Amino acid sequence: MLDSLKGITPRVYVPNSDSNTVDVIDPATYQVTDHFGVGKLPQHITPSWDMTHLYVDNDLSNTLTELDPHTGKKGKTFFVEDPYNLYFTPDGSKAIVVAERLRRLDFYDPHTWQQIGSLAILHSAPNHLDFSPDGKYLLISCEFSGYVVKVDVETMKGVDSVRVGGKPADVRISPDGKVFFVANENRGGVSVIDPDTMKEIEFIPTGAGAHGFVVSRDGKSLYVTNRNAGSISVIDFAKRRVVDTWDVGGSPDMGGVTADGRELWLSGRYNADVYVIDTFNGHVKHRIPVGFGPHGVCVFPQPGRFSLGHTGNYR
Repeated sequence: MLDSLKGITPRVYVPNSDSNTVDVIDPATYQVTDHFGVGKLPQHITPSWDMTHLYVDNDLSNTLTELDPHTGKKGKTFFVEDPYNLYFTPDGSKAIVVAERLRRLDFYDPHTWQQIGSLAILHSAPNHLDFSPDGKYLLISCEFSGYVVKVDVETMKGVDSVRVGGKPADVRISPDGKVFFVANENRGGVSVIDPDTMKEIEFIPTGAGAHGFVVSRDGKSLYVTNRNAGSISVIDFAKRRVVDTWDVGGSPDMGGVTADGRELWLSGRYNADVYVIDTFNGHVKHRIPVGFGPHGVCVFPQPGRFSLGHTGNYR
């Protein structure tokens, strides 16, 4: 973990989309320690590239609200159009706002928040993305159209796409950088995409409503949240197959692992709960009541040199 993060008290931040609030949880006591209002439809809470701030993505208010990870308190709120999701390029030069409703990727200077480019996405509901190892391109899912689109980060232009069908959601590159994994809610599993040919080369069945990804602390496993099945599938990255399934109940959605990797924290999207899951055996240790519609939970701080965004994708 970076030296600048060592003095930060670990906290879990929960955006409650249907309550327009954020809950702050102490992971040591599993108690909600703070609760405050933000903008309309907060979707995710995103660490900045340098991890000095967290941002609440207030989708319908067209704003980002800064949070100070040193205090856990909110700071200024500023205008950014339709921030459903938020990412940062690996070199830190660009912030990328996923404007789902407007079918755009908007590129910003992450220091001034002045827009430097915009890309219209031809397919509906651009949603989640991840970057190539060198940061030259990204793959983004388009949830309501069944497409995954490849974008050149430097030129801010679309270069290719593949139709995977269903309802593609979260995206994560494999540890070896050779393929991308794409969760698919309606198909109940995970597409494996070759980014060079832009073809689906494998499909891994997991469970109904496969939606979110979290990578294990050792980088060997991918936790897949099956939101409609109330389960977590554990995929072995190297074998590209499910090696365990944890029946947790509820509606597991988005979140992250603790810095030591021992706990997986996830929002219960339709149950107004946050689940704390033991990554050793898959047992639910705690169910913590929060606001309505909890979504992109952020567990912070984390090991890593920089943040790529979303709820905490680090390199």
